[in-house]
Amino acid sequence: MSPIETGPSETTLDSSKQTVICVFCGASPGTSPAHVAAARSLGEALHKHNIKLVYGGGSTGLMGEVARTVVSLSGPDAVFGIMPKALLNHEREKSGVDLDETKYGRTEIVADMHTRKHLMAQEVKNGGTGSGFVALSGGFGTMEELMEMTTWNTLGLLNNGVVLFNVDGYYDGLLQWKNDAVSAGFVGSGNEDILVEAKDAEGAIKVLKEYKTSKGQLQLDWDQK
Repeated sequence: MSPIETGPSETTLDSSKQTVICVFCGASPGTSPAHVAAARSLGEALHKHNIKLVYGGGSTGLMGEVARTVVSLSGPDAVFGIMPKALLNHEREKSGVDLDETKYGRTEIVADMHTRKHLMAQEVKNGGTGSGFVALSGGFGTMEELMEMTTWNTLGLLNNGVVLFNVDGYYDGLLQWKNDAVSAGFVGSGNEDILVEAKDAEGAIKVLKEYKTSKGQLQLDWDQK
């Protein structure tokens, strides 16, 4: 069974639906205030463009900042957090306490990491024009999430782009690796634009709005028995 429901190979997002952007980011604020400021600016841009936020469901670090910002401006219905049960005591400020929906929006508790990513991807796939994924600064978990969505796009499971919100050069090394991987023949040149850079929140939204399905995307039958 495929990770998400598959559809046509071409990008056919419905402009009548609300745009949905899933944000991957750290449960830590980082050591530079620039990272928190970027999360806040992204939340403000999501409100400005009437975009629904899907995120990891935490209240700490960059996760909490972007969620609080969107809820404060757009209301609780604009945010959907998805949290694995095992992380409740790690990515929330108070263990064993339900998040305040008036501050963080709706939260769904799921069994595991795969279910979290499955639901995130499905929310984005069902969104309107400009839906996709944005990675703010983060650690191993953020890297794993953004790379899995990039891989799912390469394999034809998704038609949504993945944006690296590059704060103070945080993702310069990853962007250089991508260029090196293309040059070395491990990433096809037709797929290099699945994962793209933005320097600010407006740029991230613009990139996703203009995203076109990559020419190198594999056309695979994930529904075959």
